[in-house]
Amino acid sequence: MTQQNNPKPTARPHIMVLVAVASIGTLALNIFIPSMPNLVESLGTTQSMAQLTLTFYLASLAFAQLIIGPLSDKYGRRPVLLWSIAIYVAASLASGLATNIETLISARVLQALGGCSGIVITRAIIRDIYSKQRAAGVLGYIIMVVSLAPMLAPIIGAYIDQWFSWRGSFYFVALFGIFIGLIAYKNLHETNFNLVTQLNLGNMPKQYWALLREPEYMGYALSMSFNNAVFFSFITGAPFIISDLMNLTPGIYALYFMLVSGGYMLGNFLVGRFSARIGTDKMIHIGNINMLLGVILAIYCFNLGYSHPIILFGPMGVIAISAGMIGPNAIAGLLDVKPEIAGTASGLSGFLQMMIAATATFLVSWFYQNTGFSMIFFMALFACLSCLSFYTLVVIKKPKPAV
Repeated sequence: MTQQNNPKPTARPHIMVLVAVASIGTLALNIFIPSMPNLVESLGTTQSMAQLTLTFYLASLAFAQLIIGPLSDKYGRRPVLLWSIAIYVAASLASGLATNIETLISARVLQALGGCSGIVITRAIIRDIYSKQRAAGVLGYIIMVVSLAPMLAPIIGAYIDQWFSWRGSFYFVALFGIFIGLIAYKNLHETNFNLVTQLNLGNMPKQYWALLREPEYMGYALSMSFNNAVFFSFITGAPFIISDLMNLTPGIYALYFMLVSGGYMLGNFLVGRFSARIGTDKMIHIGNINMLLGVILAIYCFNLGYSHPIILFGPMGVIAISAGMIGPNAIAGLLDVKPEIAGTASGLSGFLQMMIAATATFLVSWFYQNTGFSMIFFMALFACLSCLSFYTLVVIKKPKPAV
């Protein structure tokens, strides 16, 4: 793999363009979650099969990022993004037209294939034009605004499901994709001025292996991934706890989910405000402490019993603050390990993040027994693994500065 050395871009895309692009995959993921209990009856399927629409979506996001990142290193951020959005729109329409659960799962796989480009390419663009410390702050602000998508998406999805059925959510996502595609076509110029001149697919495993052998890269990537798995453990179990244990509507889920998104936004704001001053590693350390406190609170509330939605969503709101703090700083850290292949590094980290998230959704649904225990157990497990990854692979392994 060789590179073409050209001048760096002199103009930067507007931050709101990056926000719009980064939001497409998140919207498609979260708008559908409140509809999963109703989908079971609509398509005559089971709860476990309905949850596979989430698991396979995440798995597809994972594998697609292994390709999207390197392709954007070779062909540029802009063309890869525009083609991906086209796939996203077509797959969203196919999801809305699905007549059985197998077709819906297949369409969701393609939808994720297109949707993954938003966050992967946004991360690479930021690394193209910002330094490590500045990138963490910019990512924090971008993800803070992007987190409006998972906050608003369940509300939108719940009411669309109530008025038009679950199919309407996919038609809405398709229209949103068309809108974002037009914005990107008009406003997003190319930022990768160091294109890889030869992309040998046979050499791609060597690039990934080189990253996998870097303890610092893996520490950041696994810390972010396991932290993300805490969140996906929650959203796999929470809709069915609301429906089966509390006998409440999807609208209630959407309303209280704002606590989670609000916590995530607060964490992102703190990153944008303090990361450049405090440093990425110290911000992750603070996030880890907050995450463990939130998990302890979640275990305590589980033992009280789910008598009110605040007992379910309150602790997750606390944990979400840590997710908002850890994610942007970990991304900035891992992209700085080998900045010359930022797209590839972003893609691999996204693969790890989504595969671990998919594993979390599978485990929670597999062991789910209408009590919420599996959700709480795996939230605690992944929180511990997140801390272990960071401290053993980054803090301990990183060389100490010379005195």
